[in-house]
Amino acid sequence: MPKGLVHYYFRRKSDLLGALIKRLPDEQLEPALVVVPGDIAESLRRLVRELDARLARSRMLSHLLWREADTHRAVRDALHERFQQLVRQVRAVILAAGEGGVAVEDVDSAAGLLALAVSYRHSVARHGDEPADLMERELNFIADALMARPVT
Repeated sequence: MPKGLVHYYFRRKSDLLGALIKRLPDEQLEPALVVVPGDIAESLRRLVRELDARLARSRMLSHLLWREADTHRAVRDALHERFQQLVRQVRAVILAAGEGGVAVEDVDSAAGLLALAVSYRHSVARHGDEPADLMERELNFIADALMARPVT
């Protein structure tokens, strides 16, 4: 595509970045699609697999936007909102899988931690240098910690 055509449709770089943000795949999914009642670890595994599949469709776009977040507030705000959506989604999956058997304050912490791990992994996915079992260990750690503490 000629560079002039890009400038014709997008007057400023921020206009182009705004259009690219809208092209990111929707990461919102219905918890019922991934939840295995009573099995937090498997439910989280299914959630992460689905999120990874969606990332695979936009790996370069995600990389580009992560780079631009430092210098463009609109990109940073959009990525922050996506992160908050991810936290809410992880939280919903844990609560549904835990069937009321986990403390809500622990769920909030676990959702934030897993969302950070997934976000970090997606931000550096193009490098491919993460140990293959790292996410599995993180998922098991979070699930075991949630199930180990009795609900009060």
